[in-house]
Amino acid sequence: MKLILTQEVSGLGTPGDVVEVKDGYGRNFLVPRGLATVWTKGGEKQVSAIRKARKTREIATLEEANSVKAKLESKPVRLAVRAGASGRLFGAITPSDIAAAIVEAQGPQVDRRKVEIPSAIKTTGEHIARVRLHADVQAKVTLKVVAEG
Repeated sequence: MKLILTQEVSGLGTPGDVVEVKDGYGRNFLVPRGLATVWTKGGEKQVSAIRKARKTREIATLEEANSVKAKLESKPVRLAVRAGASGRLFGAITPSDIAAAIVEAQGPQVDRRKVEIPSAIKTTGEHIARVRLHADVQAKVTLKVVAEG
């Protein structure tokens, strides 16, 4: 099945890419979640529009990406969340929470879709998250998760 990606899918591609996937994966996962649309001859206009929008959103140069990386890695990001007495959180930390905490800590604006968490964060303490800034640059952000109050 030939699809046009509308959002970034790890291991598959970025918005605007035309990819070939198995029928079930496309029909049951990618298309219903809005991650891709079915490829058509008229879809080429859609591909160019998606690529143009992506270029305006992403960090343009490698130097700019490296400066943002240095800013993100320079200091830890503090997240105050509700937690039990044993340090277990009520819920989990999401990429949206991390992106918001980076902005609160006077960091750069980060797209939540660019934040990757290796495993679910459900306890207080120090954790690491990765932020994809550019095709060649990834920043490791140190998160200090603390209980509210």
